[in-house]
Amino acid sequence: MPELVALDLVAGPGFVDALRSAWEVGDAVLPVDPRLPGPAAARLLEALRPTVVVDGTGRHRRPGGRPVDPGDALVVATSGTTGEPKGVVLDHPAVEASARATSRRLEVDRGTDRWVACLPLAHVGGLSVVTRSLITGTPCTVLPAFDAVAVERLSLEGCTLTSLVATALGRADTSGYRAVLLGGAAPPDGLPDNVVTTYGMTETGSGIVYDGRPLDGVEVRIGDGSTGQDGEILVRGPMLLRCYRDGTDPRLRGGWLPTGDAGRLEPDGSLAVFGRLAEVIVTGGEKVWPGPVERVLGTHPGIDEVAVWKRPDPEWGERVVAWVVPRDRSRPPELDALRDLVAVELPRWAGPRELVMTDRLPRNAGGKVTRTSLA
Repeated sequence: MPELVALDLVAGPGFVDALRSAWEVGDAVLPVDPRLPGPAAARLLEALRPTVVVDGTGRHRRPGGRPVDPGDALVVATSGTTGEPKGVVLDHPAVEASARATSRRLEVDRGTDRWVACLPLAHVGGLSVVTRSLITGTPCTVLPAFDAVAVERLSLEGCTLTSLVATALGRADTSGYRAVLLGGAAPPDGLPDNVVTTYGMTETGSGIVYDGRPLDGVEVRIGDGSTGQDGEILVRGPMLLRCYRDGTDPRLRGGWLPTGDAGRLEPDGSLAVFGRLAEVIVTGGEKVWPGPVERVLGTHPGIDEVAVWKRPDPEWGERVVAWVVPRDRSRPPELDALRDLVAVELPRWAGPRELVMTDRLPRNAGGKVTRTSLA
């Protein structure tokens, strides 16, 4: 039976070679984030049960491992911050479908284009750059970690494509790239023309909606399928997961995957994404999505970063709270000013009722703010 090989390696040519070698003999790969502390890495291996671990000291067989099915290519841990890790199983047809659909949308030419992979390879957003390169034969430079100076330099040395999260985009000059895929969190306003916003998740094998438009072969519907209605986003396509590592398949009848995200299909067919269904704030019976509020607050000149979440409220049930990293700690923004700013574009009830100043926002490796860590 094919084996599951855990790659506990720093991103770079060695990781790519190990991935290619595993695929050549029919094995699947579990990327392990080398930044994980020992206990977290042990929990990941215990939950996903690889048969072999490859690290900086060599190749080691692991007792209690479980094989994969023939044709499986990857097992990627979901990015949840609590609970037992859940492995998403992607087979070779799914990985190839994702690579080719993305390459077609971006009109990638393997003779002139070159990828830069600089996001963590333990997450699908970073790993898919590498697998896309292997499948299409497009050259790729893999950095050990995001490095703004290196990213800028590589654009001057012939690299044309990369994938980033919003925090990384704000730290590097990417104007020299032909296209920059942006995912991991809600995109900021005022993006350069070469930035392509993406929507996807581990279960979809990477981004499947680019600038609001599904990739070729991808179908999107909302809840009961009504255009113009808000509801849960459901997706279907050849790049979806085969199952989770425990064998369960989250897809509904007909192959539709409930994403857990809320959105709307506009009349022109484009997809608007509001955020996680679990992240909606219900205040005084009204629903507030953190993303739109964050985008408005982010335009305030005194705010460097902002996250919106909730706290219990005896009167409103839940109250909207803004966690703000101010540009100048000696002159922080005032709550009333922020409420007035939000009210210009959104209903008054969406404005924050509480303001918390902080030095930094908690984020996972994919750049997403972990709202449940806000306190």
